[in-house]
Amino acid sequence: MNENFNYPKNVPEQKQDKQPGFETLMNPRPIFENPNCIGSSKLLNKVALITGGDSGIGKAVALSYAREGADIAIVYLDEHEDAEDTKKLIEAKGRKCILIPGDIGDDTFCLNAINQTIKDLKKIDIVVNNAGEQHPQNSIEDITKDQLERTFKTNIFGMFYMVKAALPHLKEGAVIINTSSVTAYKGHESLIDYSSTKGAIITFTRSLSLSLESRNIRVNAVAPGPIWTPLIPSSFSAVEVGKFGSNTPMGRPGQPAELSETYVFLASDGASFISGETIHVNGGNIING
Repeated sequence: MNENFNYPKNVPEQKQDKQPGFETLMNPRPIFENPNCIGSSKLLNKVALITGGDSGIGKAVALSYAREGADIAIVYLDEHEDAEDTKKLIEAKGRKCILIPGDIGDDTFCLNAINQTIKDLKKIDIVVNNAGEQHPQNSIEDITKDQLERTFKTNIFGMFYMVKAALPHLKEGAVIINTSSVTAYKGHESLIDYSSTKGAIITFTRSLSLSLESRNIRVNAVAPGPIWTPLIPSSFSAVEVGKFGSNTPMGRPGQPAELSETYVFLASDGASFISGETIHVNGGNIING
């Protein structure tokens, strides 16, 4: 037990040129596991498909799920080195892991990803829709048609496509968890299109939950605050990265490991009477609505 485990108070200025970014280039590397968290077989022999599971929040969720006894299908864009590293960590926990690279904004790819998971891991019990992208702009006038469509395709269309493809394989008791954002509630002056997709995810979660109640499939969301993931240095300027998370009441950015237990809880029997809800993990921001 590491009783004095602490998270960094800040991160140095840095910049990456390509989204969604690479964990291997980050300084410091994100923290994906809290050594104080010990598995208790909450998800024993479950199969989870996690989009954006190669790094960031998705990686932390994948490692926590594996620790709890689940096998993992990781869907990611093209960050092969990050994905292979995550796979090794999952397999070191004694669980199976498959990697499925591709673009979730393509409905055919989503169908193929589900079919590959069924072929290799035999079932799907948990779908975590986590992949996302963001492109800061100073004004709505700077958001091009292509950017708008790209952001919506990845952040919300991809969730529709993945859930639609997965549903024929989801049995009673299955779980869907969607990653939204604090920006869905607070807005963000330079992330207008991104924040809009995150608001759509909240309504998607609530509506899908109502739609699937009769099938006993629970649907919930998590709304993170500023979390230190590859998306941050690949989105913002070096100066902005150096200030990242300092405006939270806790005065620091969160780490992926600080989110993953929320996803474990929502996927477990401990959350059996929770559906259509959003859990806020945002460093102390008070959210209304």
